[in-house]
Amino acid sequence: MYQSGLTIKDALEAVSKNHYVLPAIQREFVWKPEQICRLFDSLMQGYPFGTFLFWKVEPEKSSDFKFFGFVQNYHERDAAHCPELGTLPNRELTAVLDGQQRLTALNIGLRGSMAIKEPNKWRTNPNAFPKRTLHLDLMAVRGDDDEGEAFRFRFMEAQKAATDDQAMWYPVPDILTIPNAAKLSQWLYGKMAARSIAADSVVFNRASDALHQLYQVVHVAPNLTFYTEKSQELDRVLRIFIRMNSGGTVLSYSDLLLSIAVAQWSKLDARQEIHSLVDDLNRVGAGFNLSKDFVLKAGLMLADVASVGFKVENFNRANMGTLEKVWSDVRRATILTVELAASFGLSEQTLRADSALLPIAYYLFKRTPPDNWLGHPSYATERERIRSWVIRSLLKSSGIWGSGLDTLLTALRDVIRAEHTTFPGEALEKVMAGRGKSLSFGPEEVDDLLDIEYGDRRLFPLLSLLFPFIDVKQLHHIDHFFPKSQLQRRKLEKAGCDAAYIEQCLAVRDRLANLQLLEGLLNVSKNDSLPGTWMAKTYPDAASRQVVLDRHLLGVAPANHSEFLPFFSARRERLREKLLAILA
Repeated sequence: MYQSGLTIKDALEAVSKNHYVLPAIQREFVWKPEQICRLFDSLMQGYPFGTFLFWKVEPEKSSDFKFFGFVQNYHERDAAHCPELGTLPNRELTAVLDGQQRLTALNIGLRGSMAIKEPNKWRTNPNAFPKRTLHLDLMAVRGDDDEGEAFRFRFMEAQKAATDDQAMWYPVPDILTIPNAAKLSQWLYGKMAARSIAADSVVFNRASDALHQLYQVVHVAPNLTFYTEKSQELDRVLRIFIRMNSGGTVLSYSDLLLSIAVAQWSKLDARQEIHSLVDDLNRVGAGFNLSKDFVLKAGLMLADVASVGFKVENFNRANMGTLEKVWSDVRRATILTVELAASFGLSEQTLRADSALLPIAYYLFKRTPPDNWLGHPSYATERERIRSWVIRSLLKSSGIWGSGLDTLLTALRDVIRAEHTTFPGEALEKVMAGRGKSLSFGPEEVDDLLDIEYGDRRLFPLLSLLFPFIDVKQLHHIDHFFPKSQLQRRKLEKAGCDAAYIEQCLAVRDRLANLQLLEGLLNVSKNDSLPGTWMAKTYPDAASRQVVLDRHLLGVAPANHSEFLPFFSARRERLREKLLAILA
């Protein structure tokens, strides 16, 4: 029987006291800020909130299971995981089996904050994750937008919200501390008086209605309807959990499989180990964006599970027991693989397909290289063989790592298992070619590569393949050799170029033949200088300047706008010849 009568305030008090907890089989919090805003808007509009499934854990059983708390102050990089609560002996607990995302969203919105990475900022930048709390604009005109939003909820930095003269942002967490509705009126009178807004005005009434509706939703309305499962058998609870969640579109299948792995590991904490490994991998080099899906797939592959597919039968107790036994070696090989990828200049921005790393991880798992393998010159040839293979696989427009991935990975694993004293690049390519995934490039494919444009994730690996002498472990930018700012329509017109020439320049300015890898500091100093001027200033010695031009296949550095297209065409042909030699 479902029960009702629970308010949001009551539920969050239970969360704050760890009376409501999350079982280890639960997934992580996955909602985005805008989803939380939509949830609060739905509550304010009186939409159905959905039901919850709780699991009552008896005091004598509470120490038998592992539990986690609810996320409160979410930080995408530093605090994205549910906090571990340790053992909770002799306590009656309520574990949430269905409704975690909604309760966590309420917990963040009413008791915490969110810090999401801003676009175009590196994950290593401490200022890339500003702390924002949920606010409600009391002055916003209520009405449906295109998506049915009636109330304007936004996650905002406190200072920006306080200084916004075009709105009146109410910090939503403050509503929990309000003892009664009368206090809201006192607060609102003060705020409105400070803005010289009359108490009988339309704006005042609108703000009052919104504020009191928020109070009603949080403190008074019995919004939560729930069912409580009382069985103490984990197998039954796990079956209920999967039955309740597997039909959802937000919950990925890998989340359920991780839940099964968590329940079946006996010595190690699977949840902590997997999430810890994901975090460690993403901190390597300039930063990656690998997921638990990648780590789970790596676990299946390296533990030699029959197939690497995300299938329930692959996550049986025997397979998970094998994975737990070799976990330390899986962890070492996976971290070494990502460190190797970082040494190739790959990162979150340039790694086009995470799955390309899995065969490398399996090779290193079987190879068990010495601790100095990554940097010692004696292993340079082996590392270069791996680099060439993975870069070429990432350049294929057809997508080597797309359809048929599981069967491809299984076949590549068979090759490496049979031959892992050195990286079997040729044998791997033969198997791939037999499956219609050749790593050779015909003339048409090379022409397609020559026409890829700035912003394409294949650019960095392609440039690193063309110019292997560049130390990509150092920060390099993809730079327009002839600055893009100089190839704007107005600049070209001012330089006296005719209309046809201008259109050709605009069409090709962002393509490969006008791009290079340039050290970060050099790129900053280059700014929008014309190539001829900048090269002469940066390399005053004519012989040294010519060496740089030759090594980068630049030919002659254009001195003015009219020389751009001849430069572009000549360099494109030089790049074409080199790519055919490398990739054929």
